[in-house]
Amino acid sequence: MAKEIPDLVAEARAGSGKGAARQARREGKVPGIVYGDHKDPVAVQFDFNKLLTQLRSGRFMSTLWNLKVDGQDDVRVICRGVQKDVVKDLPIHIDFMRLRRTSKVKLFIPVEFVGQEKCPGLRKGGTLVTVRPEVELIVTAGDIPDHITVDLSGLEVGDGVHIHDVKLPAGTRATIDRNFAIANIAAPSALRSSEDEEGDESTEAAAEAEAETAEE
Repeated sequence: MAKEIPDLVAEARAGSGKGAARQARREGKVPGIVYGDHKDPVAVQFDFNKLLTQLRSGRFMSTLWNLKVDGQDDVRVICRGVQKDVVKDLPIHIDFMRLRRTSKVKLFIPVEFVGQEKCPGLRKGGTLVTVRPEVELIVTAGDIPDHITVDLSGLEVGDGVHIHDVKLPAGTRATIDRNFAIANIAAPSALRSSEDEEGDESTEAAAEAEAETAEE
């Protein structure tokens, strides 16, 4: 299932350069530029409050956006830089790069877990420990998956799921080559406590034995 691409609304900005950018900021806007795809750069501006909310929601830099500018065709873009005020740490300029449907881009894709009812480890009281709720993948801009699926069926306590265990959507691959962990089934807390106590008792017994040997 393809991931829905969120809209990002902007306005065309008249003029370019520092003077036009300062004027945009005085009007409560954040100036920006859209470039790439062998086309001329386009000056745009964004409502400051709306953009700040989106920036603070997370994953702004790794999200593919559908940029909407009145009077222009929608275009798919990804943020390639946010310039901030050094004192206030607020956005004062933003850059976007155009992408074609066939362009490859790195994005964080959510992980969806299924098969909990067929997982022996969970039925025995184990706990699903999520190491990566999202996985960074290289995907095609025109076919971004909504999520990747991790099947927990058959997993016992102590078992884990790694990226190589997951069937990724066609045309995608992980940005990291190593076989990193996504999740594991941890032992029930009572069992872990029991094992810890046994470990402590073994350590104490060993220490007592050493002490007795030293006395002899």
